[in-house]
Amino acid sequence: MTTYLAPIEDMMFLFEHLKDNKNYNEIEKFKEVNSELVKDILVEAAKINQDLILPLAKVGDENPCVYENGVVRTPPGYKEVYSKFIEDGWTSLSCDPKYGGQGMPKTVSTFFDEMLSSACLSFKLYSELTIGAYNCILHHGTDKIKETYLPKLVEGKWSGTMCLTEPQCGTDLGLIKTKAVKDDNGNYKISGQKIFITSGDHDLTENIIHLVLARVAGAPKGTRGISLFLVPKFILNEDGSVGSRNGVSTGSIESKMGIKGSPACVLNFDNATGFMIGPENKGLNSMFTMMNLERIVVGIQGLGLSETAYQTALSYSKERKQGKSNDNKNGETDLIIQHPDIRRSLMNMKSLIEGERSLAFWMAQQVDVSLNHSDENIKNEASDMVALMTPVIKSFFTDIGMEITNDAIQVFGGYGYTKDQGIEQLFRDNRITPIYEGTNSVQAIDFVFRKITNDKSFNNFIKYVDLEIAECESLENLKKYVEIFNALKKTLIEFTKWINPNNGTSKNDISASCNDYLRYFGYFSLAFVWLKILRKSFQNIDQNKEFYEEKINTGDYYFKKIIPRAESHYRSAINGSVSLMKARFN
Repeated sequence: MTTYLAPIEDMMFLFEHLKDNKNYNEIEKFKEVNSELVKDILVEAAKINQDLILPLAKVGDENPCVYENGVVRTPPGYKEVYSKFIEDGWTSLSCDPKYGGQGMPKTVSTFFDEMLSSACLSFKLYSELTIGAYNCILHHGTDKIKETYLPKLVEGKWSGTMCLTEPQCGTDLGLIKTKAVKDDNGNYKISGQKIFITSGDHDLTENIIHLVLARVAGAPKGTRGISLFLVPKFILNEDGSVGSRNGVSTGSIESKMGIKGSPACVLNFDNATGFMIGPENKGLNSMFTMMNLERIVVGIQGLGLSETAYQTALSYSKERKQGKSNDNKNGETDLIIQHPDIRRSLMNMKSLIEGERSLAFWMAQQVDVSLNHSDENIKNEASDMVALMTPVIKSFFTDIGMEITNDAIQVFGGYGYTKDQGIEQLFRDNRITPIYEGTNSVQAIDFVFRKITNDKSFNNFIKYVDLEIAECESLENLKKYVEIFNALKKTLIEFTKWINPNNGTSKNDISASCNDYLRYFGYFSLAFVWLKILRKSFQNIDQNKEFYEEKINTGDYYFKKIIPRAESHYRSAINGSVSLMKARFN
């Protein structure tokens, strides 16, 4: 089985030292969320993830969800752990107390999301989509809808899904065919088929609340004619209790490469009763509330799986003996962790993971400001920052997750290719993260053509960067890192000008370079937060010498050994697209 201990010390370092967003610290209701409370939450979260949820990863992989007699059954042990999970209130962590939630900020719930992803991604997906549905209904549902459905979703007794994809359309949602016909009660009858629906059916909750994109009669073509509907698996009785089965059925479940403990369902809607969420023909706008937050969480999935892969590879490297290291004096076989190349792999993982966790925490503060600040202008600016960084978190973290899980297998050698150690499962489980919630190539295209060409969002991010540089450049210990970072920033600005169609670069050249640009931006963003980490580490080194010296060494490694990767993406991009567009592919 894989090795995982929640990195509480690192998380608490971030909460105590990198909670430096002035606007976040002005949010009144979060002022009581202090270090002592957060530490208590993380300790309890670690217990359930390490003791109960982690073992489910192997169980779900070896005993996947099954579909029989029209019912989807979850792997052994899932029901029992899920009952404990909701009994302890974990689904309610970040939800509004008005509906039974605990009201914790995203700065706290993001840590929990990472822990769950590290322990068992399949198990996590059941509650993750529920929180996504909760957020969508909270922002766009009527008061009656919210009062009826949110308390049970928050409690975890009901779960939620997101139903977008159809056989003929994935990314291009303008091709949706599912229909919604208004009935005599002012509600709608939904008919159509949705595919790849995560947690679309299962036996963990007494009801499942589907959020379904469909078209009403006479709707405009394309994405301008899509509406959003709440379609419960079971119709509710007048008293709010679960009643008769709605016209929703499972056609089949997919046989998948990974996350086998979570079903991906084909759902058939046959005159199913649905209730419109948000304005007619504006369903995609409403659904984006769920989708955008979900994309951030998918990035956290990549981070969480990377952490488990790193810990498992590290543990193995301290046990496995093979060959003799360069410093070997006694002639005996050495542990593989003594070999420089193994240490290189481990340090690559460590520096990327700790940087990603820090960037996720920085982003969580922006999300909290966008949702909770009292000043609308400040909220809007934070929302723009969240929109800018969402494709970076989603794509960069999941692509790096593929690198880290692959390298972790390599540390194991031949044993990594077998199922006995569990390390290959992490690679398979992570492989979906660069695909779902919008493939990473689509994210990169969106990032460049919709986000970066908005000079305001890019310039606002650079303002945060410049503030950090100003904090660091007068500190002697940080001068060499500031120098490297300033060179990185200079190239980013040149790259950004080159990739902007308004500056004369051809669209083919830009489209061919979107992934390179996003990768560069990802490495730059991690350098930005590593600069923060280094500053705080030098300032606090006397408090915990061993911890901060390790932070400084890892940050030094990132600046010297990881940042040079970014240059290759810039050089590749500016060579354009002529040769690839000329290729015949016979």
